Amino acid sequence: MKWEYTILYGVWVISVLMLIFVPRDKRCVSQIVFFFKQMVTWVVGLIVVERGWIEYPVRFFSDVNRSSFTFEFMAYPAVCGMFNAYYPAKRSLLFRGGYYILYCTVMTVMEVVIEKYTELIRYVHWNWYWTWITLMVTFMMSRRFCVWYFSVRPSSLSSARKGH
Repeated sequence: MKWEYTILYGVWVISVLMLIFVPRDKRCVSQIVFFFKQMVTWVVGLIVVERGWIEYPVRFFSDVNRSSFTFEFMAYPAVCGMFNAYYPAKRSLLFRGGYYILYCTVMTVMEVVIEKYTELIRYVHWNWYWTWITLMVTFMMSRRFCVWYFSVRPSSLSSARKGH
């Protein structure tokens, strides 16, 4: 087995553990954002691959799809769920901006390392800054969605969850 498959399995395990170990009071936020991010990254990932900007030489379901199911459907959404579950809403604008920058930068650095040293991803007409920008935009979209979703949610649902 190629060591790239070991990495893919490891990403799945870590992603699942991240979702499992979200504190109970933050699970709803994490799950809602996870599904929202899946929808966004799946579509964006397909566009990027179909336009020939990125290739995923080693991937699961290679006979079905040219995109990376692992990264687009599991890893990025799981990280985004954690991002929103722990979002520092009550902190300063500078701190919140730094929170976005930290997440996007760490994920971009990890992708660049994976692109350089493995066959999991290959930049064709792509650069690291496009990854950083798309991550920033999708993280902002997920945050806006999260704020919107929890502001329009029926109050009866929130009181039912508290046991009232």
